[in-house]
Amino acid sequence: WLCTMTTGPGREGHEAQHVVSTFSPDQGRTWGPLVDIEPHGPPEASWIVPIVTDFGRVYGFYTFNGDNVRTLKGKNIRADVIGWYAYRYSDDRGKTWSDRYRLPLRVTAADRGNDFQGKVQIFWGIDKPTVVDGDAMFAFTKLGKFMLDLGEGWFYRSDNLMTERDPDKLRWQLLPDGDRGVRNEAFNSVQEEHNFVRLGDGTLYCVSRTAEGFPACSYSRDGGRTWTEPQAMTYTPGGRSIKTPRACPKVWRTRGGTVLVWCHTTPGRGVVAGPIRNPVWITGGVEREGLIHWAQPEILLYDDVVKRGSSDPDLVEQDGRYWFSETQKTIARVL
Repeated sequence: WLCTMTTGPGREGHEAQHVVSTFSPDQGRTWGPLVDIEPHGPPEASWIVPIVTDFGRVYGFYTFNGDNVRTLKGKNIRADVIGWYAYRYSDDRGKTWSDRYRLPLRVTAADRGNDFQGKVQIFWGIDKPTVVDGDAMFAFTKLGKFMLDLGEGWFYRSDNLMTERDPDKLRWQLLPDGDRGVRNEAFNSVQEEHNFVRLGDGTLYCVSRTAEGFPACSYSRDGGRTWTEPQAMTYTPGGRSIKTPRACPKVWRTRGGTVLVWCHTTPGRGVVAGPIRNPVWITGGVEREGLIHWAQPEILLYDDVVKRGSSDPDLVEQDGRYWFSETQKTIARVL
């Protein structure tokens, strides 16, 4: 297994924060030394997500403070969600990494209205790229105000990343079409950490965290070009909402077709972290007439030592088995 992650010597957002990779030969029991994808900052490099191409190359996409912005209105700022959308690749299973490349990130209404008037963009992503009808695609969150305000969902899609060996020939499309991302004004400022799955009929299903006590969800039936207005994620269409605090509601689709979502079932309205991220629940969903119907949740993980709880998860499915990774900021684990 190859893992990419964000690390650093201090608290989250420290100026030396950077992205690394590590390798496990035994399905997560042991891990090799950390390999720098970006050296420790400044400038900061953060929130990396990987994908493996059809020919074995690994790409990692991350936020990079490429202009080394350190202040806003004369005050020092945390700089791990600003800058360029950068990427590097490895052709030797993460032992070495290429030069840095930069994704084209179109300036939109959220950028023009931000604290930098669009000269600096504010964003981050947690969505591991998915292959959709042969294309590589991943979601991320743009912010309209520093820091962590006015979030909205956007998507990168490439029709040749999986097969093209020359990175200078990669083609990228920023979705949805138009000037505004996936957002519901009724859900107020916090709409973040967008991630999605492809359903069996080709529909794309996106979820995000809010501070309203529930996750938001949205559907696209045209490959991400347009999206329905986000609604509260409910167990059945129009039914009772799934509860979760301002924590990542991560969604996956298994090889057998079941959709899973990681949540906490406590509302935690407006709260960023804390005991409300403990325990973790997992909920299974099935597709019916193009919509997800969710079952009742089951406890996946409870930590009676680390009271802060767990978030930032991922799922590995291999040989008919399932592993989940998670972290509470200072310890990352696989179970």
